[in-house]
Amino acid sequence: MKQKYIIIVAGGKGTRMGAEIPKQFLILNDKPVLIHTIESFFNYDKTIKIILVLPEEQQNYWNELCAKFDFKINHQIVSGGETRFHSVKNGLDTITEKDVIIGIHDGVRPLVSKDVIGRCFDKAAEKGVAFPVIPVVETLRKKTEKGSITVNRADYCLVQTPQVFNSEIIKKAYQQEFSDTFTDDVSVVESLSEYSVYEVEGARENIKITTPVDLIIAESIINIKMK
Repeated sequence: MKQKYIIIVAGGKGTRMGAEIPKQFLILNDKPVLIHTIESFFNYDKTIKIILVLPEEQQNYWNELCAKFDFKINHQIVSGGETRFHSVKNGLDTITEKDVIIGIHDGVRPLVSKDVIGRCFDKAAEKGVAFPVIPVVETLRKKTEKGSITVNRADYCLVQTPQVFNSEIIKKAYQQEFSDTFTDDVSVVESLSEYSVYEVEGARENIKITTPVDLIIAESIINIKMK
């Protein structure tokens, strides 16, 4: 198996949380969200190389948290950029090793499981690009000039991370200029129009923590798993 890398992008400011500190640093079951996230990948594969992309102004605080919580999993810290696209590019630019598998993950998805991570890396090793999705379970409506109309939810899915790539593919994709049409890393690759992308099964508990309710849900999931 090729060497695995994971780029964890954590640039949130916590505005939707109504919190004074960025959401990736909020405490979830006795330790910061970001520590949970890094541990998820380390527990999946202790040989994985971890790159953490953080805004420069948050790095001292992160180092203080690592000391406070005695967090010693080895990881490289890279400064973030103007947008998520630029932050990911900064992370990619630090990887000089050729022919490796690179995952990119949201720092505020702390509950990603070994199974989901494994499916993504295995499929990417086979096909070049892989990302997890889950089905839409609620009624979905499309906005129109007259209001909105119901659409077939079976035609849609929700996209999660990690999104995982052969290094040649993702590095080539990120040589492009930034575009507002890039909503995630797979969309950056798709814009090249020369690579196929492959879905794998995600997991409902792989939530992205963006609101106070999400934090409560994440705490409940952890508590249930600990029983």
